[in-house]
Amino acid sequence: MKRYFIVAGILAAVIAGWYLWPKGPGGQDMAMKPEVSVVTIRTVPVLLTRDLPGRTSALRMAEIRPQVSGIITKRFFEEGGMVRKGQQLYQIDPAPLQAAFNSARAALGRAEANVKSVQAKAERYTELVKIGGVSRQEFDDVRASLAQNKAEVAIAQAEVSTARVNLDYTRVMSPISGRIGQSKVTEGALVNAGQAAAIAVVQQLDSIYVDVSRSSKEMMQMRERHPELKSGGSGKPSSAVRLLVDGKPAGLPGTLKFSDVTVNPTTGTVLLRVLFPNPDHAILPGMFVHARLEEWREEKAILVPQKSAARNVDGSVSVWVVGKDGKVNPRTIVVTEIIGDRWLVSGGLKEGEKVVYEGVMKIRPGMDVKTVEAVLPAVSVK
Repeated sequence: MKRYFIVAGILAAVIAGWYLWPKGPGGQDMAMKPEVSVVTIRTVPVLLTRDLPGRTSALRMAEIRPQVSGIITKRFFEEGGMVRKGQQLYQIDPAPLQAAFNSARAALGRAEANVKSVQAKAERYTELVKIGGVSRQEFDDVRASLAQNKAEVAIAQAEVSTARVNLDYTRVMSPISGRIGQSKVTEGALVNAGQAAAIAVVQQLDSIYVDVSRSSKEMMQMRERHPELKSGGSGKPSSAVRLLVDGKPAGLPGTLKFSDVTVNPTTGTVLLRVLFPNPDHAILPGMFVHARLEEWREEKAILVPQKSAARNVDGSVSVWVVGKDGKVNPRTIVVTEIIGDRWLVSGGLKEGEKVVYEGVMKIRPGMDVKTVEAVLPAVSVK
């Protein structure tokens, strides 16, 4: 009996303590409030960028090919060095073409001499035909012969011009200024006019092109954000365009120069060309790089940690929000982009609201919670 009274006394004390213990609204035990860490929503300036892969290409490139056939007798440049526009690169043996030029000049001289002889005869016949000294037929024959000899002079002059041009072509010149690469021929090599293989390549590297691709939808959006693309390009560098080499910014800001007017039917993409200054020639043609383009800028953006957001079965995204009354409830939000470790929120949250960061497993809808402000790292934005 004594043991029965002891147990009954303990049970009565527990029941009395439960009734006397302070409770929060709705009867929830104040001592049992779960503690959660929260993030207070603040608007921040955000810059959204895209890193697009592409290949570099020279601003100008000239493939050097011989325009006459012959033997290379001399090279006038150092491989990998700088050459100027109009600078001689190679000398092709001029002897055969010099002989052809001399022959053409001699043929011209003979044709001109024939003209003089026939022209004198025609002048005499002009007077004789008036007095009947020669027949009309003979006079007409002389005039025709004069016209024929004048035509032969014109042909000879054209042949001299051709021979002079061919002789000049034995001096292979650079059509642009830039850096010249490997020489494909040496002295003594035979080259042919119009051959398919270039004997050297000159590239202008003061600026460098980067060609990237964008989907047609993205290009339409980009044209709205960058009006210069509507008129074919921009003539001014923009901080919105940067060059990345091995993932790191390099060089000076670039310029949007050109967007193609045709969508690739296979990939559904549009070519976009960006021009970057390259004064020290550090960027070489053919390199794989990225062009970082500014997509979107917002001065008062709302970001929420990805850790706070959950993807629902229907595809929507929700977070737990602590109201002014201290109660926590789930709320569906609209997210658009991932920026670093945050979601960019376009709807469902306002500045000043508190979102649960840690402790989601302890809570349920309508529960009173104790909040502790979480300390988060700075927003990681490119």
